Amino acid sequence: MKALDTWERVLIGLIALVFLAFGLGIDGFLSPYALADSTYNISEKCLIALAMALLIIAGEIDLSIAATMALCSLAMGLAMQAGAGLPLMIAAALATGLACGALNGWLVTRWRLPSIVVTIGTLSLYRGLAQVILGDQAITGYPEPLSVLGNGTLGDLLGIEGLIVPIEFALMAVAAVAVGIFLHASVGGRRLYAIGANPVAARFSGIAVDRWRLGLFLFAGLMAALAAIALTGRIGSTRPNLAMGWELEAITIVILGGVAIEGGRGSIVGTVLAAVLLGSFTFALGMLNVSGIVMSMIVGALLIVAMVLPRFLRRRPSAQPRTSPARSVTA
Repeated sequence: MKALDTWERVLIGLIALVFLAFGLGIDGFLSPYALADSTYNISEKCLIALAMALLIIAGEIDLSIAATMALCSLAMGLAMQAGAGLPLMIAAALATGLACGALNGWLVTRWRLPSIVVTIGTLSLYRGLAQVILGDQAITGYPEPLSVLGNGTLGDLLGIEGLIVPIEFALMAVAAVAVGIFLHASVGGRRLYAIGANPVAARFSGIAVDRWRLGLFLFAGLMAALAAIALTGRIGSTRPNLAMGWELEAITIVILGGVAIEGGRGSIVGTVLAAVLLGSFTFALGMLNVSGIVMSMIVGALLIVAMVLPRFLRRRPSAQPRTSPARSVTA
């Protein structure tokens, strides 16, 4: 079937099916305000999924990315309690994210440790630090401009009445375009594909593999910080369980978007489409009052389906081989 020629087209079809089914079944699901609200379920997770996509394409992974968010939010809260203004609070979050990414990257590149093992350890370290420092407390009372960043719209920011596109969603869209251009239209992007496909051959061809890997972990920390800033502004508090379990959802988005878990293949377009699909689906389930544990089960099932279905489609007799890693349907 022509609609199944690329995985991105499959995702577009699934998104259309979700909106059609829930639009007919839930009153108000397709209203402009409901659609705007649904983007809050997408934006922050897509930010960390963009970084995760680059890491997985390069043959690495970061399971500590959600715990990094909690630590970045904590850094903002401690800076606020110390009397810092919003610019210094944001700087503290960004510096913390970069520090967390630097530690991950240093352990992977300097000591040749598998990234999955390293980031399992730093996941516990970063989340544990947040829990030890905060205990069962929460930091609240953030300044109003931060709340505007997390909950406001472009209309609020630009003074245009009726423009209800959330600021978070606009930030995510800009980040997605920038990352997409880097991956698909630059020499650096081609190098990431080469590293993920065969790191030994990439090193012998003159690519500074370890430098690129370190850069990717730094970028993951930076994106975790941006997501933490947006999420903290949206909920108005810092908690030790902030973004708990989001690393699983980020990986699900990436794999569902067609990125090969073994590295070397995938696209940012697919990742963004998968974020929209998963976010709109879980938003609809929330409107139906489906419990969180059921949503977690669904996310796990989608991860399995995302691994199996592309392979099934590729093995169809009518499937055509792909020559471009950026447009592969293999997950």
